[in-house]
Amino acid sequence: MCSANIGTNSSFRRRPSLLLDISLEELEHAARLVRATVAPTLQHPWPKLRQRAGCTVWVKHENHTPTGAFKVRGGLVYLDRLRRSQPGVRAVVSATRGNHGQSIAFAAARAGVAATIYVPHGNSTDQNSSMSALGATVIEFGRDFDEAKHEAQRVARERSHHLVPSFHRDLVVGVASYALELFRAGAALDTVYVGVGMGSGICGLMAVRDLLGLNTEIVGVVAASAPATARSFAARRPVPAPSARTFADGIATREPNADAIQAICAGAARIVEVSEDAIADAMRIYWDDAHQIAEGAGAAPLAALLQERERLANRTAAVILSGGNIERARLLQVLNGHTPLAG
Repeated sequence: MCSANIGTNSSFRRRPSLLLDISLEELEHAARLVRATVAPTLQHPWPKLRQRAGCTVWVKHENHTPTGAFKVRGGLVYLDRLRRSQPGVRAVVSATRGNHGQSIAFAAARAGVAATIYVPHGNSTDQNSSMSALGATVIEFGRDFDEAKHEAQRVARERSHHLVPSFHRDLVVGVASYALELFRAGAALDTVYVGVGMGSGICGLMAVRDLLGLNTEIVGVVAASAPATARSFAARRPVPAPSARTFADGIATREPNADAIQAICAGAARIVEVSEDAIADAMRIYWDDAHQIAEGAGAAPLAALLQERERLANRTAAVILSGGNIERARLLQVLNGHTPLAG
């Protein structure tokens, strides 16, 4: 049984934008850089979702970027700043389950930098081939993302290559460009639901919300079987989880980032846990109600909104469809009514 939510912030005593030292001027500049490559993504209030949820549901379609996920925005800004500050960098190393790796591969190719991406054994073959097609060298290591991450860190030190972390201020600044698009579209949003992996997506939303002076609740969403962020939010400090056994790769995190947790505790209203079955059901609902392909992590925010539908009656909410990168076999499994196994 999933808990409805973990913890609640009744007021925001600190601003995530200040914790990360981000200004609106800087976000505007980053958004212009991102727009040169990534067109603003669709956001639409789907009528069938409103009927199903009992509230207006805006969907931010980050599944429509060049890499099929929101992460590409952060990679573009990170690599641009890296090349400007360290023009001698010729190779970067990172770890991923897919979308972050595609982002780094995409941006590195444009910056003329070689990219090596570490993924766990059994990672999505679709994600691996996509990163390879973008020019990255993909290496499998370890049982999960965090073991692949530690190997990437070791190799970067050993070879004196630049390590691109999974959470970094420059990644947040780039990712925040989707939040600028969302909040400036005109709809007054009471609540926004966003999946939480390492934290760039939710931190970008909170930073923009605060810099624009809005009162929108930001609700983080995690898989109940990957509860590190939920436990950390409740404890107000990073709390690792023993495992992250969810098929929603983008939120399969065991070891939360301390800076991200500090910002999330400062600015998120709550963290909602959703089950594997609820995530799979939300993927089917996206197909039925909006004819959209959503990966597990991309569907998790909708699962959380539906779980909290009673508190949202007649209000206006948004969900971040953070990506649509899912291999055909797994998508067919979901559409046929099944919940995939983790891994």
